[in-house]
Amino acid sequence: MHPVLAMEIKVIQVKIPSEANVIVGGCNFIKTAQDLHETLAEASPSIKFGVAFCEASGKRLIRSEGNDAELTKAAEQAAKEIGAGHSFIVFMKNAFPVNVLNRIKAVSEVTAVYAATANALQLLVAETPQGRGIIGVVDGETPLGTENDADRTERRELVRKFGYKT
Repeated sequence: MHPVLAMEIKVIQVKIPSEANVIVGGCNFIKTAQDLHETLAEASPSIKFGVAFCEASGKRLIRSEGNDAELTKAAEQAAKEIGAGHSFIVFMKNAFPVNVLNRIKAVSEVTAVYAATANALQLLVAETPQGRGIIGVVDGETPLGTENDADRTERRELVRKFGYKT
């Protein structure tokens, strides 16, 4: 017979630095922080970012990289609060997640992307006697209705203003 395992679900509020976006995901190797750094740096010469990775074995350290000290420290602090093995967090400015998301997904040790947003973000983290794991996200708030023609026009104009559509 299997012993009953205890599990607690924690809600971790991610503190996103002002004017930054965040990407949270899963990964599986000690070189994750370095590889994410290289991937982000290659994406744009103007991107500013900080990356932190929670090592799940060995020394079990928070490994970090970045080209912006404030964003790197914020990523380290968020990773500490999340505390989930084999997870990573990226804070970035001067770019949107859509600019780097496919590059991040293509990094060989990235196993999943849980969130990519500038919205208020909560991570649902399960904690067991072995450790912690991210089991879900709450990204932003609940919808208030369905867009009408004016809202649709406004959305399409905004996307054009950002340069994503012509």
